[in-house]
Amino acid sequence: MPLYEHVFLARQDLAQAQVDALAENATKIIEGLEGKVTKVENWGLRNLAYKIAKNRKAHYVMLNIEAPAGVVAELERQTQINEDVIRYMTIRVDELEAGPSVVMRKSDRDRERRGGEGRGDREGRGDRESRGPRREREEASDGE
Repeated sequence: MPLYEHVFLARQDLAQAQVDALAENATKIIEGLEGKVTKVENWGLRNLAYKIAKNRKAHYVMLNIEAPAGVVAELERQTQINEDVIRYMTIRVDELEAGPSVVMRKSDRDRERRGGEGRGDREGRGDRESRGPRREREEASDGE
């Protein structure tokens, strides 16, 4: 059976539960027509490169599908009708990725790189010595 990756972008004002319902609806369409969804990935709310239908952000969802071409045509027809979906794309692939997609691996890598430190958090920076409290530095510069 042919393999596909189907990605759709849902409007930014939808709640996460509504986005999950859209993915579930797509899964029901595919499985109702003898297809199979092997993986569903929610990439979250992300910025768009340009405005689409007055939206600056969108919820991204990817489905890995094993189904005949007719099933994909019906899925695209139903997706096109849905007003909550602002863009979609389905591509045929030779094989599906086994683990997380590249987008998910990148977000995990970024999270690890930050290491849980918040912005402005200078604790534990081994590459710099402590500069001391700011007030002491300002008083020293005023007295000179």
